[in-house]
Amino acid sequence: MSETGPPVVVVLAGGTPPRLDRIAAGTELRHVTEDGLAEALPTADVLLVWDFLTDALPRVWPRTGGPRWVHTASAGVDRLMFPALVESDALVTNSRGVFEQPIAEYVTGLVLAMAKDFPGTYDLQRSRTWQHRETMRVSGSRAVVVGAGPIGRAITRLLSALGVRTALVGRTARDQDPEFGRVHGFGQLSGLLPDADWVVSAAPLTGQTADMFDAATFGRMKQGARFINVGRGPLVVEADLLAALRSGHLGGAALDVFRTEPLPPDSPHWDAPGLLVSPHMSADTYGWLDDLAEVFLDNLERWTAGRPLRNTVNKKLGYVPVAEGAPGTEKPGSDKSDTEKPGTDKPSTERPDTEKGMS
Repeated sequence: MSETGPPVVVVLAGGTPPRLDRIAAGTELRHVTEDGLAEALPTADVLLVWDFLTDALPRVWPRTGGPRWVHTASAGVDRLMFPALVESDALVTNSRGVFEQPIAEYVTGLVLAMAKDFPGTYDLQRSRTWQHRETMRVSGSRAVVVGAGPIGRAITRLLSALGVRTALVGRTARDQDPEFGRVHGFGQLSGLLPDADWVVSAAPLTGQTADMFDAATFGRMKQGARFINVGRGPLVVEADLLAALRSGHLGGAALDVFRTEPLPPDSPHWDAPGLLVSPHMSADTYGWLDDLAEVFLDNLERWTAGRPLRNTVNKKLGYVPVAEGAPGTEKPGSDKSDTEKPGTDKPSTERPDTEKGMS
């Protein structure tokens, strides 16, 4: 790591991320792939994990030295929560603020598509079949959104705008949420499931949430309910979901994330009844890579100036606590995130001497 020279920013990426040419002069920028990561990390001050699907970091994280700050171009940080990084002094930040609204729009589109049977209409059109059907009324239906972070909150906001009566579930219960009033605790989920027409998984992957959607969970859902996962693949016991679809207990499901990605051609998901498969794209809209770069550049400016970083991950919890920006999220450059909050790590220009659940 640089002690007296210019700060060293290592970018882990298969290609060239946009807009990094705007990094101020006097900063050394090094682009590496996984093959060069082990050599680059010991002298890095900052690591930008642009290739956020990498599994290389736990294998090559240096025993001494290494980055003081790690930023990931993703909302989830589960791949970064390996012991060496969690126990280190390095700050971790994510790209909160880019994905919330697109994912909420995607989930809302899935709800409308399943309620109105758009897939069935398309299939009938292709077969030139005129078949009148009745469809479900969305307004007045009930949803449970699991994950009370910014993504879950954005989903709840849009579903509520459609007239869906939505219960938001987080790690802990609270009755004075500034936007929704009540947030249910994880322990209350089983009691909410039997009345839900829609169950949406938007939780981070932690020790508490892994495999949370299993046979017991699906069994608590009412006959014909639909399930959507835009969180992480390992939140779901996939064999149990497939069994619930094949038995007809669930009326349908949509998965945007899977345990194995890309989904293999021989995966049983492709032919599961009532299952809509999408390739981890719910957050990806035109211009999203530029937006990701802007979040990093904004934080790099803060880091260089010794100001508090946005989107600082609580490494003990495995996510950015929602209280940092509740009820909404702030855009890069917003002065609202300049004020250091209780429990928020403040970056230093010197190396410090010596920091899982749902929101």
